[in-house]
Amino acid sequence: MRRPISFLFENSLFLIFGTVLALIWANSGAIDSYEHFVHFPLVGATADDDQDSANDGHDEQHAPTSDHIDDELAAVTDDSQTSLISQIFTRVVLRPDDTGHQHGITVHFLINDILMAMFFAIAAGEVWEALLPGGSLSNPRKAATPLLATLGGIVGPAGLYLLASMYMGSTEIYADGWAIPCATDIAFSYLVARMIFGGSHPAIAFLLLLAIADDAIGLLILAVFYPSNPIEPVWFLLTLTALLLCWFFRKKKIHSFWAYLLIPGTLCWLSFDLAGIHPALGLVPIIPCLPHAHTDLGIFAREELNRNDTLNEMMHWWKNPVELILGMFGLVNAGVIFGHIGQGTYLVLLGLLIGKPLGICLFTWIAKALFRLEMPAGMTARHVIVVGVISSIGFTVALFVSTAAFKDPSSPILDEVKMGAVFSFFGAVLAFIVARILRIRPLIEEEFTEVTATINEATVESEAPYGTT
Repeated sequence: MRRPISFLFENSLFLIFGTVLALIWANSGAIDSYEHFVHFPLVGATADDDQDSANDGHDEQHAPTSDHIDDELAAVTDDSQTSLISQIFTRVVLRPDDTGHQHGITVHFLINDILMAMFFAIAAGEVWEALLPGGSLSNPRKAATPLLATLGGIVGPAGLYLLASMYMGSTEIYADGWAIPCATDIAFSYLVARMIFGGSHPAIAFLLLLAIADDAIGLLILAVFYPSNPIEPVWFLLTLTALLLCWFFRKKKIHSFWAYLLIPGTLCWLSFDLAGIHPALGLVPIIPCLPHAHTDLGIFAREELNRNDTLNEMMHWWKNPVELILGMFGLVNAGVIFGHIGQGTYLVLLGLLIGKPLGICLFTWIAKALFRLEMPAGMTARHVIVVGVISSIGFTVALFVSTAAFKDPSSPILDEVKMGAVFSFFGAVLAFIVARILRIRPLIEEEFTEVTATINEATVESEAPYGTT
């Protein structure tokens, strides 16, 4: 692509543009039109439902009286309710609430629950590749210190968030949002880290391993602690069917990732939606089943572009479309009025900007002092502190967890915690300030050669530290 266009994609600027546009739109006195756009029903809703959405900006949580059930829903759900296909159509497309009122598929649902499935699929692909030989998670001895740091990056912010909510006497109100400050935005943190450390510093590999492990734990937290509905295990039979289809496709040497996404992927997404697991995670189970290379060259490694296995081709093809999806995600989720800043905002920021760096630094110290684990060659405590501050940029995943933790779109609590996720961008500014105070400067080429020589002397194995090239 031409350089100006590639710059937009490589630096996740579409997400920033979408977020800024949403904030401007919501704070320009046109909040009603913004809510109408976000919750506009695309499929499965009648004109009356459209008007209801425009009036109060609710989608899945809107609950009118039962006499508002339209003829289409009644026709589908009367005698044919026993039909499996009818059940799936009703629950996935018409999406009635407890009163029987149909909401359909809204713009918000399309982006957050359907399109964002590709974002989490790529995140899962990064985690899976990191587990392969040569990957950053493949060698427990090398990965131990940053993995313990990752644990600190979960315990620290979650613990501080809950302690602060207890101190404020608002645990009952805000407790569900404990996982919001646990997130790390891998794209933005990587961008800031390169600007502070330079592209070759071992702290980059440390941060990437930490962020990848954070993604893995984040996926698990979303699946276990934030189900979209009461769990119905019977629908996991569709998940099993999808995995068997993947096995069959691999046996038949089907290479195209489209075949895996459109058939097993669709079945797996449906199974998660119907079973009560957040459907945005619906593509995660099939990722390890895609034909893939047997080794990993490292996340963001240029040499990965020369690989043509199915998993790599999928991740490379979808990289730029996912950036556009993230832009839409920012547009439909970040539209919060600045006047809605409240306790939830402060709790999220406290967890991210203070709890996360403290947790990462403390657990890294525990790894070194108590477990006698080694730091990567070329890294000192100063670098760990800066990495901890950089990791406080939660943004994308923090916004997503906010909508999963507080499902009522009309709740002021949701707006408060969203503001905290958006303001986590200040973690980048804080990282530059801390780096300047600690006299951290980008590693130049000559220094990189010296660090590489030190690493080679201290390392018995031949692969680069943490799976980077």
